[in-house]
Amino acid sequence: NACLDRCSLNGLDWNRTWYTDKPDLTECFQNTVLVWFPCVYLWLLAPFYALHLYCHDHGRISVSSLCTAKMVLGFLLASFGFVEFFYILLERSQEIQNHMVFLLSPIIRSLTVVLAICIIQLERIRGCRSSVFLFLFWVLAVVCSLVPMRSKILLVMYEDISNDLVRYMAFFSYFSLQLAQLFLCCFADQPPEGKTVVVKNACPVQDASFLSKILFWWFTGLVVKGYRTPLEAKDLWNLREEDRSNKIISDLEEEWTTECAKLQHCVVYCNRNPNVALGTRLPDQAQILRKLQKEQSSGFCLLRTLARNFGPYFLTGTLCIIFHDIFMFAIPQVLSLLLGFMKEEEAPLWKGYFYATLMFLLSCLQSLLNHQYMYTCFTVGMRVKTAVMGLVYRKSLVINSASRRTCTVGEIVNLVSADTQKLMDFVVYFNAVWLAPIEIALCLFFLWQHLGPSALAGIATVILIFPLNGFIAKKRSKLQVQMKYMDGRIKLMNEILNGIKILKFYAWEKAFLEQVLGYREKELKALKKSQILYSISIASFNSSTFLIAFAMFGVYVLTDDKNVLDAQKVFVSMALINILKTPLSQLPFAMSTTMQAIVSLKRLGKYLCSEELKEDNVTKTPLNAGKNSYTYWYNGTFSWTKEGPPCLRRINVRVPKGSLVAVVGHVGSGKSSLLSAMLGETEKRSGNVSVKGSVAYVPQQAWIQNATVQENVVFGREKQKTWYQRVLEACALLPDLNILPAGDSTEIGEKGLNLSGGQKQRVSLARAVYRKADIYLLDDPLSAVDAHVGQHIFDKVIGPKGVLRDKTRVLVTHGMSFLPQADLILVLVEGEITESGSYQELLSRHGAFADFIHTFASNDRKESITEALILTLIPRGDTNSTNLQGMEPMSDIDEEQIPEDLGKLTEVDKARTGRVRLEMYMEYFKTIGMAFIIPIVFLYAFQQGASLAYNYWLSLWADEPIVNGTQIDTDMKLAVYGALGFAQGIAIFGTTVAISVGGIIASRHLHMDLLKNVLHSPMSFFETTPSGNLLNRFAKEIDAIDCMIPDGLKMMLGYLFKLMEVCIIVMLATPFAMVVLLPLAILYAFVQSFYVATSCQLRRLESVSRSPIYTHFNETVQGASVIRAFGEQHRFIVQANKRVDFNQTSYFPRFVATRWLAVNLEFVGNGVVLAAAILSVMGKDTLSPGIVGLAVSHSLQVTGILSWIVRSWTDVENNIVSVERVKEYFDTPKEAAWKVEGSSLPLAWPQTGTIEFQDYGLQYRKGLDWALRGITLKIQEREKVGIVGRTGAGKSSLALGIFRILEAAKGEIYIDGVNIAEIGLHDLRSRITIIPQDPVLFSGSLRMNLDPFDAYTDEEIWTSLELAHLKNFVSNLPDKLNYECSEGGENLSLGQRQLVCLARALLRKTKILVLDEATAAVDLETDTLIQSTIRQQFEDCTVLTIAHRLNTIMDYTRVIVMDKGHISEMDSPANLISSRGQFYCMCREAGLV
Repeated sequence: NACLDRCSLNGLDWNRTWYTDKPDLTECFQNTVLVWFPCVYLWLLAPFYALHLYCHDHGRISVSSLCTAKMVLGFLLASFGFVEFFYILLERSQEIQNHMVFLLSPIIRSLTVVLAICIIQLERIRGCRSSVFLFLFWVLAVVCSLVPMRSKILLVMYEDISNDLVRYMAFFSYFSLQLAQLFLCCFADQPPEGKTVVVKNACPVQDASFLSKILFWWFTGLVVKGYRTPLEAKDLWNLREEDRSNKIISDLEEEWTTECAKLQHCVVYCNRNPNVALGTRLPDQAQILRKLQKEQSSGFCLLRTLARNFGPYFLTGTLCIIFHDIFMFAIPQVLSLLLGFMKEEEAPLWKGYFYATLMFLLSCLQSLLNHQYMYTCFTVGMRVKTAVMGLVYRKSLVINSASRRTCTVGEIVNLVSADTQKLMDFVVYFNAVWLAPIEIALCLFFLWQHLGPSALAGIATVILIFPLNGFIAKKRSKLQVQMKYMDGRIKLMNEILNGIKILKFYAWEKAFLEQVLGYREKELKALKKSQILYSISIASFNSSTFLIAFAMFGVYVLTDDKNVLDAQKVFVSMALINILKTPLSQLPFAMSTTMQAIVSLKRLGKYLCSEELKEDNVTKTPLNAGKNSYTYWYNGTFSWTKEGPPCLRRINVRVPKGSLVAVVGHVGSGKSSLLSAMLGETEKRSGNVSVKGSVAYVPQQAWIQNATVQENVVFGREKQKTWYQRVLEACALLPDLNILPAGDSTEIGEKGLNLSGGQKQRVSLARAVYRKADIYLLDDPLSAVDAHVGQHIFDKVIGPKGVLRDKTRVLVTHGMSFLPQADLILVLVEGEITESGSYQELLSRHGAFADFIHTFASNDRKESITEALILTLIPRGDTNSTNLQGMEPMSDIDEEQIPEDLGKLTEVDKARTGRVRLEMYMEYFKTIGMAFIIPIVFLYAFQQGASLAYNYWLSLWADEPIVNGTQIDTDMKLAVYGALGFAQGIAIFGTTVAISVGGIIASRHLHMDLLKNVLHSPMSFFETTPSGNLLNRFAKEIDAIDCMIPDGLKMMLGYLFKLMEVCIIVMLATPFAMVVLLPLAILYAFVQSFYVATSCQLRRLESVSRSPIYTHFNETVQGASVIRAFGEQHRFIVQANKRVDFNQTSYFPRFVATRWLAVNLEFVGNGVVLAAAILSVMGKDTLSPGIVGLAVSHSLQVTGILSWIVRSWTDVENNIVSVERVKEYFDTPKEAAWKVEGSSLPLAWPQTGTIEFQDYGLQYRKGLDWALRGITLKIQEREKVGIVGRTGAGKSSLALGIFRILEAAKGEIYIDGVNIAEIGLHDLRSRITIIPQDPVLFSGSLRMNLDPFDAYTDEEIWTSLELAHLKNFVSNLPDKLNYECSEGGENLSLGQRQLVCLARALLRKTKILVLDEATAAVDLETDTLIQSTIRQQFEDCTVLTIAHRLNTIMDYTRVIVMDKGHISEMDSPANLISSRGQFYCMCREAGLV
């Protein structure tokens, strides 16, 4: 033992180790500490690691070749130790007395290797595929063997070792085996048995080893693939099991339910004992406080649940960031040592190399840990997003109507889009909230060490700069009026796109163009102010390094002559200030993110804790076959909300199985509520409802999914061909399917965009019928369809002979003709059933029902006269614009031949592929103008020149010799330093302002061109392009061009020039660095080009896969009651999961790509650090400490600069796509010119109003059938002509032809002898008038809606209003003519809107009037008014009426009957009836003859 003590005392000989030119460690130290250190690590941590493995079982791995190799190497290594032990015992027994240690070391080493072998086996049994623990052990073992290795190599070179040859050979073999073990540890073992579910295209991270995970090498495959060919969705990996919606949400849901239950319990308890919670306060206040408390606690509950699930994984990331900080602060200390070494004359060179290598290693470790942390954060963020989306989605399927009414669909979708995004940001920045203050404090502590109290001057500067930025941020948020103008502009654009047809008919495009540009100018003005303020903020932040340094050095030098600045002080301080900038910029951001996240958590918590539908609202029991089961209400009282008044009272009904129950009553009497009560959608106050059997429900407003017709009807069930055909036939859908481009495979737009109201209702009915349910709840399905179709559906589906004759049917209806066939009629008055019984019973009672029947019977007769055959496809969604694809029947092709895209109505926003072309950049810069770009580049060069100058000046100052403990001319040096720094600040401000202004110039041009191009597009363009896509161009893309591109360019150019400056500085110090910098630059360009291609594509794929989530969400929220009624919740949840997962498959690689790039680039950057440091050490004799400090402290910034360049570059690449997308519409086909130059059209044209068609033909699109063919006819002046025909006969096409909405395919139209194809579109359209089918109004004053060009006087407008019977109404409005119409004119009734359209026509009073009769029946009163006004006012004009109600045209001079695009009959109505042709049949159907 004495020898042991002696050895440990002499273990470390500093003279031999540190203060020498040839450092070495004593043999004793080599044999004890270096051998024992890895062993101690393994023995100490092994028990904990074993426990960890015991808790996490991943299944057993079968013995693989890799495992076998590790075992064999392990046994060899262990045997080496034992062999050495016996060798020493036998050969060197006489030396043992002195060196007992040498005998112990081999045994300890061998036993440790045996332990390592055991751990390898344990890992295999517990399914651990790649071991961090053993990897670190082998790294330590190899590192600790390096020192003896070096000593042995030196001995071999300089001394004779022949007598010890065996031991040397043994040592080298042992070292090689250790290296081999380390190498094998870099690979992952095969997956465990039984756990290998073969996933197609699985994510390689599961098969990656520890090393590959740390360096993100597993990602390289995708980057290479993305570089070769643009990535597509199918190339992306499937999500890992732990990232999938199913796994995440199933874990989370249980916890959340229990948390929620606790919370509800707590709230109930507080409500019962209000005094416990809040003392005795005012009840109102108490209510509000309790509500706030609940919101707060629900938010915290959600946070707690998320933290429990994702916290442990997040903590591993936090650990990484703490170690990262330790390394980050170690680097300036090493830099200080390196500069100290440069000052020392005698210092041995090896120390310099040692410091340089140490700096390199610390930088590398810092990068690795930072990116590991970021990866963890983003993964957690992604999981949180999936979890929250899933919870909100599931909640939206069970939330009750009272809670549902408190938030709009938009707000719910916002929870999923905006609030989840806020939570993701919170995950990434949360640690900065507590870490940043610690980092700032540490920086200041180290600065204090170097510069003493002068460090406080730096703090003062920080305290000044940041409030300035805060103040600017506040000012900018006040300038958010630009958002207000932008919202106004988008709202107006939305209306323009919705009412584009009216604009075209009336030739009003110009007036609206001016309005949009007015908004745009104001928006850009506000943007300019905001950008200038932002530039001040950027300039102050970018100059902050200089300002802090200037303040500190200034105070330091001026307070005392003896304070001198040397290289160590200057550059270590600069390195610390550069570290300081990160937490300073992160802190305010982290704070605001946290605040926003708290708000989002509250909102999410509140929604997720809102009340759900109670299971016991309805008693549901299966249908017993054979028995006559009843569905009944017993003394039921229901309300929509807990507190609200009941909507149904004392309901007592029994419905026998298979009967037809009709529910009638006035508007608002509670008919729909009765059905909702059966579905369990209302709150049950008392009584009970029992429903026997399955339910199918047809809501009053049809809910249609964005899917094909077939998917909407089948609704998740198997398709049974014969039954499916029968259902379509019964619901009168077959004729419609023949008209739709791809039959039942036609895609239906959002909210049933391309179907008419009647078609939507019939699809909704077909969905219910297809179900084969036991009970059918039909909420007025016949109101939206025309009379004869309604009759058909009643006979074939609902009535006693219909498909559903054996089912229980509850039908809410307004149609009196169906009541005699009902088994039971319920009459509802204000939520109570006043009478019930069969039709005859009720009539004989002479009660309210009998009166109801008498008043309506007379009306009903009139109505059935007016409703001729109207199976039109013309109304489309809410905006009722003609849907051109749907108007003409398809020629009968066989089903099989339908091309893929035929049923596709809308063109999906496609993900662009490939790199952004250089032309896009050129286009963008061309739009800004060369005159602007050259000064920007000069300003940048000047700014970086100033920066380089003041840094170089600092290095010269630091090298200034010290005379009598002072330096000379410090004031002058400080002044020059300050002047250069401030010059740089001003230049930064200049460049940022210049780029912003350039960006505004570009976006003004691009927006103007886009707007003009869109407004000049023909009608067909608007039918094939979804308005969403167009709005997206005007909103998101233009916004990106306004702000994102200039911001990205500022950053990118700033960092590029900064990088050039660093390179110049490093080359100034050591010109030889050129040799290293060149290959590094090539490597950098190489890595970057790989990354940018992949990243852009991933971002595109991610944004394309995001919108389906929100669309699906939107649909679900709106159709929740239908989904519940059909019991399809599970299917919809699965669909939502699929969509979220699909989006995450492109989001996951997107953020890993950034990490992959950053890790690889930072190695390049650290290479620059190493090069600068090593070359400085080599040139020690010629270089001054000042220039070395300058070079090394600047090279330390390279890693940051490189990743920022790439990040900003990718931002610019991703956003420059917006220029591409805005330019897309520059090349689409345009309609003819609005005005024809030099046309000699007389001002009063047309004077007589004759119209002549000569062999006129029309096609909707090339290749489609003729919509009109061979039309030849002459209409005389003052003639009144009615045009009739069935759907798709070409009635509306005639009107479209006259207005040249569609250009003639052959033949001509002459008006007053002028060929209309030869004059400007506006000349034509402004001289003839149409009263369109759907009355579209725009938001703005009533006056603007009548006369957007201000062409008429107020008197003229009042006259036209009087003739249109609107004078009384308008003069009673508060602002009269300036009354603001809301969007789409929703604050006027439909009838009033129709009259406003009439007033427009009366105001223009042209010689030709085309009247497209409204299908959606305006009430009879309005209709009579319009007809009589037209007869009086347009007596001396030519009137063409496209008639749907035949009674309106019975007194016209001529009627044209259209059929399949040509004229089949034409004569006066009386003659046509007497000739008993088509017209006669139509009149008979309408009951006119």
